[in-house]
Amino acid sequence: MKAYCVKCKAQRPIADAVEQSLKNGRKALKGKCPTCGTSIFKMLPGKTAPAAKTDNAARTDFGVSFGETIPRAPGKPTFRLTFFHS
Repeated sequence: MKAYCVKCKAQRPIADAVEQSLKNGRKALKGKCPTCGTSIFKMLPGKTAPAAKTDNAARTDFGVSFGETIPRAPGKPTFRLTFFHS
């Protein structure tokens, strides 16, 4: 697999490539440039699937169950824009 070397400013094959998994679940290759020895990093396509939650009713976001609508006060606008003039 080839990746861009910043020091050589060219596409180079990755030497000593190691596949890593990032915090967000993406896969990446990390290795060295065979010409200059600079670290090379290449993001791989695809993403590992996160663990699925089995009980949606138990999941709450800001105190509201999943799929439940947030009640609003009657007659109150949802958005108000105020301009201050000097």
